[in-house]
Amino acid sequence: MEMPLTMRHAGYGTHNSAKGIALSLVPRGCFAVLALLFGFFLALSTQATFATSEISRFVGVYTGEAHLTNALGEAETRHLQVQIRDGEGSFWVKWTTGRVRQDGSLKNKSYEVEFRPSDREGIFAAAMRHNVFGHAVPLNPLKGEPYVWGRIIGDTLTVYSLFIDPDGNYDIQQYDRTLVEGGLMLDFKSHRNGMPLVSVQSFLERLQ
Repeated sequence: MEMPLTMRHAGYGTHNSAKGIALSLVPRGCFAVLALLFGFFLALSTQATFATSEISRFVGVYTGEAHLTNALGEAETRHLQVQIRDGEGSFWVKWTTGRVRQDGSLKNKSYEVEFRPSDREGIFAAAMRHNVFGHAVPLNPLKGEPYVWGRIIGDTLTVYSLFIDPDGNYDIQQYDRTLVEGGLMLDFKSHRNGMPLVSVQSFLERLQ
């Protein structure tokens, strides 16, 4: 059996009191640090398990249409598709919005975000860029980047997006996607400085 590093570095043999000597050579603070690290990684593992088990109910491809009124007071139809997939301790949400141009062609906009567990149960941080350590982290809203996070409560998966403009005004979008028979019920809301701008509800049929 390999001897503890503290013993080998100190040059002690494997006599009967070796275990006691090895323990005495380890500062008490180290045990506290090890306990904290163990608790931290255990919490991450628990959150990853929660993410995998909860998101599995939402995994699939959904499609539908939404009818709304644009800024000019004109009625418009949006073609919607949402894809939700899971991975090891994280999940991805991709949503595509399409509208028909005046010439009859279709213009699509797609967004895809990876979500990873935070240290709060049921709340997920968006992993949209990598920091200097190579870890995926959210964007910075104070730099004009969208700050995105998600949560799961019951049968509803919610995605929030916060944007702060150069003048300090803020826009927040909220996508509630609730599991219902045959698919998802989408409830979208957009607010600017706390005032409602857009509200859209639509049923999205599950394709896969």
